[in-house]
Amino acid sequence: MHQIELSYAIAPRRSGRALIRNPLMELLHAVREHGSISAAARSLGFSYRHVWGELRRWEDLLGHALVTGEQGRSAQLSEFGDKLLWAERQAQARLAPQIEALHADLERAFALAFDDSTHVLSLHASHDDALVLLRGHAAATARLQLDIRFTGSVDAISALNQGRCVMAGFHTLEHSPNGSLAQRTYKPLLKPGLHKLVGFARRTQGLIVAAGNPLGLRNLQDVAGRGVRYVNRPLGTGTRVLFDELLERERLDAGAITGYAHNEPSHTAVAHAIASGQVDAGLGIDSAARAMGLGFVPLVHERYHLACLKTALDQPAIQALLTLLRGKAWQHQLGTLPGYENADSGNVQSLSRLLPWWNFKPKKSG
Repeated sequence: MHQIELSYAIAPRRSGRALIRNPLMELLHAVREHGSISAAARSLGFSYRHVWGELRRWEDLLGHALVTGEQGRSAQLSEFGDKLLWAERQAQARLAPQIEALHADLERAFALAFDDSTHVLSLHASHDDALVLLRGHAAATARLQLDIRFTGSVDAISALNQGRCVMAGFHTLEHSPNGSLAQRTYKPLLKPGLHKLVGFARRTQGLIVAAGNPLGLRNLQDVAGRGVRYVNRPLGTGTRVLFDELLERERLDAGAITGYAHNEPSHTAVAHAIASGQVDAGLGIDSAARAMGLGFVPLVHERYHLACLKTALDQPAIQALLTLLRGKAWQHQLGTLPGYENADSGNVQSLSRLLPWWNFKPKKSG
């Protein structure tokens, strides 16, 4: 089968033309309608030389003549040109419902750019079910579009610092002590006076296990001591930092965890791996376990933070988000997710207030 690469443009609905347009097909149609290249060129608003050159270029690419007739005189489509135009029209006719739906979706999406009452906030964040819920709630109630890219916590904060997003989502143990792995991971990326934290949620992380917890797992000691098949999260993710921090706290060696090097990219993917019987357990959130009908062994509470630059707090999109997070409607929605609860949601706080890694000694008076 001969492959042809054609580029299409979306036409404005009010133009009365086909919803998607291709320059070659429009050129062929004009030649057919007007019977000469010069007349076709005038109808399209191009020079004769441009249209003639385009026809010859496409004939070289396709390996077939598109028009017949001498240069400067009347012209008509070749048999191949007729068939090519017919094939394109047939394809548009068959795909008309899909084209119409795509056209409408694109119109709605781009209309937001011209709507002064709608805001868009770019957010790179560690995977979290509450953020998925927030995205829908924000669009439906606050005319706020959250452009979320789920990535690892470390990558999310790095993206914020590099200007690739306006806000970053990451999570830490609720009481992460000095000297912890979380401190060693996140402290170099965050600077008091430059960054601010917005409270988002308190959530529970634990072991996702098969329904009914048939292995009777209670803690990480059980995972390490019983040869349980474990599934990990990739380096750079907040849950991987958490797991390694818990191993340090329990004085367990990563080598004692069967499957420590086996990674899945999200809480949902971990749950799928357990539900399919590929593995026995993985660290994740309660809502991911329940969504798959799996068991859950709670281990720790953590805070999910939203970080931004202090200078960005006055941006309309961030102000709209803060108002939304503080509202009772969102806090009710958050409470419907298993393992989640409100924790200073929408409140702007300093790094030292939420993360106990910065201790500023007061200056001595002279």
